[in-house]
Amino acid sequence: MTEKATKVTNKGQRRYEEYWAKQMADPEFRLVYEEEAAKLDLWLELVDARQEAGLTQEQMAERIGTSKAQVSRIEKRGYDLYTFNTLRRYVKALGEGFTLEVKVRTPQEQTQPEKAAEMH
Repeated sequence: MTEKATKVTNKGQRRYEEYWAKQMADPEFRLVYEEEAAKLDLWLELVDARQEAGLTQEQMAERIGTSKAQVSRIEKRGYDLYTFNTLRRYVKALGEGFTLEVKVRTPQEQTQPEKAAEMH
């Protein structure tokens, strides 16, 4: 890469980072972004857990009592029509040692780390 190309890349990278920092500073944007990111991560966590349990989609479907197509749909990137019951059954079918954790935070709990950081 030439020196000129490097400068253009660095300038573009800096602009992108400034833009992203501005977006993430907006609490409403950040909340929506984090919710979407969590949805995107869930499908991958499910696939990883099933593979860690040594199960195929067919075996998982049999344990849950559904079709392989439904297991495939549950594990599909971007799928977000999970019910709590479906997730609970999926995790139970994984076997011993797997758990499903749901966290509910109050607005106070969400802002406390920021206040603590300001005090230091």
